[in-house]
Amino acid sequence: MSDEARGHMDISAQRQMWRSFVKLTNVSVVGIVILLVLMAIFLL
Repeated sequence: MSDEARGHMDISAQRQMWRSFVKLTNVSVVGIVILLVLMAIFLL
């Protein structure tokens, strides 16, 4: 059997991956907003 007790799993890797995902999502959204603003300024 496993040495892990029920409900006591190490999820530090998953937490780090989630933080990285949220950071990448935020950076992407900000970049898209900046791109849209620049397009509105120069193309309209």
